[in-house]
Amino acid sequence: MVSEMFPLVLEGAETTRRGRVLVGPVDLVLDGVGACVVLGPNGAGKTSLLRLMHGTARLTGGSVRWACPTDTARRAQAFVFQRPVMLRRTVRENIAYPLRIRGVARREAFKRAEDWAVRVGLGGMLERQAPGLSGGEQQKLALARALITEPDLLFLDEPCAALDGRAMREIEEILQAAKAGGTRLVMATHDFGQARRLADKVVFLLHGRVHETGPAGAFFDRPDTPQARAFIAGEIVE
Repeated sequence: MVSEMFPLVLEGAETTRRGRVLVGPVDLVLDGVGACVVLGPNGAGKTSLLRLMHGTARLTGGSVRWACPTDTARRAQAFVFQRPVMLRRTVRENIAYPLRIRGVARREAFKRAEDWAVRVGLGGMLERQAPGLSGGEQQKLALARALITEPDLLFLDEPCAALDGRAMREIEEILQAAKAGGTRLVMATHDFGQARRLADKVVFLLHGRVHETGPAGAFFDRPDTPQARAFIAGEIVE
């Protein structure tokens, strides 16, 4: 399926809100391999770019094209938000929810949810109410809920923001396993260490536009532009 979805091609893609451009115009091509990390200062448009690719931000200019029908591509992807939404249900019911709305029988959905709970370290919390979990536990639940459908593409918006080092390490291990299993990751993060650990490709956004893009190693070691060099050095980029 991955080979059928990709490449994802954005040409002059743009999204606006109340007349203000949130991101764009963007020209970008993504293949179906590894992890692409979107970097940039606050307000650069990282979340808007992910939502534009995912289809949850309205396309107001240009085009976003998959190599397969759009409906087919959207059924094969998932999105994990910075602050995950927890249904007022148990951990088991939360993780099983995407399968249930796809018509999977309750017993089978719950069995697969239990398997995923164990994989992300929530095996002993199946009967707990999801809104009462800690931040790290909720993020692990959100990942399990996204990955239970075995998506070909997973978008992640700052998945480790405000988490401690242990929770971040556990979530990165889940993401590395998903990547090794063939899931394409597209992730926005402010954490350079995390970007270096996970990224195969980097997209650097500035003022809502793609300022620089390329392999992660080349970007971090030899960025092409002074703005990217300043950003990597921790300087303020305007």
